[in-house]
Amino acid sequence: MAPEATDHSGGIEKGAEGAPESDPDTLRLLEEQVSIERERSETGRVRVRVVTHEHDEEIEVPLTREHVEVERVAVGREVEAIPPRRQEGDTVVVPVVEEVIDVRRKLVLREEVRLRLVRSTERHREHVTLRRQEAVVERLPMEQLSTEQKHD
Repeated sequence: MAPEATDHSGGIEKGAEGAPESDPDTLRLLEEQVSIERERSETGRVRVRVVTHEHDEEIEVPLTREHVEVERVAVGREVEAIPPRRQEGDTVVVPVVEEVIDVRRKLVLREEVRLRLVRSTERHREHVTLRRQEAVVERLPMEQLSTEQKHD
């Protein structure tokens, strides 16, 4: 007796009429194929709107201020020419001269004005209104969908 072909589950392979295959050397291979079709259907609609919320919040920010300190230094020394303005570290030195009439004319350095930039930082509090937007999505019921389609 010839051996019969079996599938993976251990069953016996049958011919087209349900009888065992007559040729023991023939092995029938079967394959299933699937055909899938998709169709879009509208099940509802959504409405998206933007809502702006406002809330008061206290903020603290650093504010920087600058001012100039003026220091006058009496010199009282004769000079031949007007001295140039100069920089000493963070201080600008501006010479101030005057002509003094004597029997002779001479330049006398009366004073120097020293300018230094001073920077200070202080904490500043202020109430401000901040706004934030939010998207709100609402699903519309099917009854409303059918009435809106009639108006379109």
